[in-house]
Amino acid sequence: MTAWSELAGQDAAIATIRQASAAASAGEHGMTHAWLITGPPGSGRSNLAYAFATELLSIDADEAGRDAVRQQVEAGSHPDLTVLKTENVIIKIDDVRRILTSSQFSPSVARYRVMIVEDADRMTERTSNVLLKALEEPPPRTVWILCAPSEADLLPTIRSRVRVVRLTTPSVEEVARLLEHRDGVDAERALRSAREAQSHIGMARRLATSDDARQRRSETIELALGIRSVSDAVLAAARLLELAKEDGTAITEERDAEERDQLLRSLGIEPGGAVPTALRSQLRALEEDQKRRATRSLRDGIDRILVDLQSLFRDVLLLQLGVDTRLVNEAIRDRLVAAAEQTDAAHSLGVLDAIALARRRIEGNVAALLALEAMLTAVLPSQAHPASGRGIAAP
Repeated sequence: MTAWSELAGQDAAIATIRQASAAASAGEHGMTHAWLITGPPGSGRSNLAYAFATELLSIDADEAGRDAVRQQVEAGSHPDLTVLKTENVIIKIDDVRRILTSSQFSPSVARYRVMIVEDADRMTERTSNVLLKALEEPPPRTVWILCAPSEADLLPTIRSRVRVVRLTTPSVEEVARLLEHRDGVDAERALRSAREAQSHIGMARRLATSDDARQRRSETIELALGIRSVSDAVLAAARLLELAKEDGTAITEERDAEERDQLLRSLGIEPGGAVPTALRSQLRALEEDQKRRATRSLRDGIDRILVDLQSLFRDVLLLQLGVDTRLVNEAIRDRLVAAAEQTDAAHSLGVLDAIALARRRIEGNVAALLALEAMLTAVLPSQAHPASGRGIAAP
């Protein structure tokens, strides 16, 4: 495995990064102090950032040293690497101030100190302005690597001070090959997972390796295909919210337990032992962070469900329009053909609009259950064909 093994279909971006790393190694022009890696969700923004960091931190190392640096970067333990991850809905200004302090130190063992900010688009304007000061007057051996879906997600003043590397959506086949070689997934499952994840590398891996994740996605599709009445829509909305919570819990539960155990060990407390009063504030602070992370995980889970529903009705629309192409949900083509025959393209477009509106409402802090209920009522074919009285599920 190399630093680039987690990437798929990003040859142009990798070439740009490696050229800059080579320039940094030779002391030539081509290296800059601030970078912005953009690309759609699941394209590998953070993976490229860590690969770039590995290159910069191992410039003066031999082959064995480079491998050791890669392992340190993967573990987050390299002394010259600082990472700001987004565990909450937004990046807090205090977190940015702490990373700014770290950025002023000279590198200890490598030629550069590398600062990575994942999901930089989650900074508020005030927080972004704090970061801007560091980008305007950076120390000579500090390199900033920001990650965001788009340049437009950051302030113009920040965009003007970074070099942008754009990632593209990898093809289904490229993601499937990555799953085969990296995770040992069989070819058929890898291809289906990559297709149903719409080339989102992280989600494709979950679908390929987790039976629970595949079951939750399958149930989401079945719920949408089984709506025949307003009451069905209301019940389906409640169940979708439950599925999103289960998905978020599956992602965070194990990590929460590990973090709690690590904190207790670092405080010198035996498993199951009583926590002294003087140390309880640290445990409460961890629990508060985990609650905020759970809130974000729930939102992400709901958004994944909406993306799956979007793919479902996009497939139905393509069938209604007679477009001859590979469907995202190719495994249930027969069900989709039956659904397409019971409504028309105008209805499917209306459902897609309703899904997009639900995503905007949830981003605007509308109650998720209400947004899902309003969205699923649009699925009712009676709105397009009042006389039909039929659901979109195959009889």
